[in-house]
Amino acid sequence: MKQNIIQEKSYQFAIKIVHACKELQTENKEYILSKQLLRSGTSIGANIEEAIGGQSRKDFYAKLTISYKEARESKYWIRLLIDTKQMDSVKGNELLENIEEILRIIGSIQKTINSELQNS
Repeated sequence: MKQNIIQEKSYQFAIKIVHACKELQTENKEYILSKQLLRSGTSIGANIEEAIGGQSRKDFYAKLTISYKEARESKYWIRLLIDTKQMDSVKGNELLENIEEILRIIGSIQKTINSELQNS
């Protein structure tokens, strides 16, 4: 079975987010922002999975776009948590590097699919 890079990277990111949010809640007693991050950070991979199972190229593109938006939102929450000193900057910057890579991959796939859709 061929490995799907974005599928795997978004899944691994979700695992890191689950652990980070658990730590935020147990160590820092931070519940509001961490729940926002948990929701958006795990939604990226879930929407990638839905995109892979899409009924058409347009459906695939639509779900991929939702994943991109959730990744942007996750980036926002991570930055906010770092800048408010709720999240360790070393851990936060690692998450930011991960999310930037995910955004680049999704963006590249979007460009390819959008080009295909316009040429068909």
